[in-house]
Amino acid sequence: MEVDMAAFGFPAPVRPGATRVGWVGIGVMGGAMAARLLAAGFAVTAYARTPAKAEALVAAGASLAGSPAAVAAACDVVFTMVGNPGDVRAVVLDAASGVLAGLRPGGVLVDCTSSSPSLAREVAAAARAAGCYAVDSPVSGGDVGARDGALALLAGGDEAVVSWLAPLFAHLGRPTYMGPPGSGQSSKIANQIAVAGAVVGASEALAFANAAGLDAPLFLDAVSKGAAGSRVMDIFGERMLRREFASGGSVKYIIKDLGMALETEEGPEGAKALPGAAMFQQMFSAMAANGDGDLSLQGLITVVERLNGIRK
Repeated sequence: MEVDMAAFGFPAPVRPGATRVGWVGIGVMGGAMAARLLAAGFAVTAYARTPAKAEALVAAGASLAGSPAAVAAACDVVFTMVGNPGDVRAVVLDAASGVLAGLRPGGVLVDCTSSSPSLAREVAAAARAAGCYAVDSPVSGGDVGARDGALALLAGGDEAVVSWLAPLFAHLGRPTYMGPPGSGQSSKIANQIAVAGAVVGASEALAFANAAGLDAPLFLDAVSKGAAGSRVMDIFGERMLRREFASGGSVKYIIKDLGMALETEEGPEGAKALPGAAMFQQMFSAMAANGDGDLSLQGLITVVERLNGIRK
């Protein structure tokens, strides 16, 4: 049967069973987000550099493609959630295998990677040149938010396209339109500065509480009801108490994000005197130097403990 291509892509209505969704990058976050769209009734075609990572998704009904371009050729909307800007450039802009090599006119790319604002603008321009659309929509909320569909989605790009994506975003969390291309990425970098500071604060507070002989769970419960309370304290503080350092994304990603905040070549991004961000990056880098680079953010408490000789 011949497919009416005009019935797909922007601005045709987004509907389960009609809108075909692609997903590139099946890690902790990407896998959980793609699974939510699959459970909502959308047909999902995925690509993973390590196919074993997509086994659960395929078992739930997703299809597996051999390249990002092959994913895009089968889909109307393609989400990417990869590790760093270099990965984004490879999976999106590669002339032979990238998403834009396969995405047809009217197709929409949504990059959820925490990446560079300037690269987001470059991708948006390349998409428009191909008759497609690109939205930079990095997320905040961690693995818990991805699993529960409670992420903050920080979207930059064409406002009409971001609005059009609402039926998909609704299964992932709460979207906010932040402005033109690159605005989502700039928002995520600012978000990461705030998250990093909160994790540093929680780590030092709990290390101090333990060293003072306090009942750490009681302390955490008490202060969480006051001004010190936050989502970071709720998620990461509890994991610190349990010494559960492997849950969540790798610390290497926040080191990368803080590095982007401190770069001087980002042009329009402005504020360059960020002493807190520089200190936070040093602390997380110390965690990686200690051999814990694959652990999650809550492992930062081990750096504070080492500095104080509290634990090995």
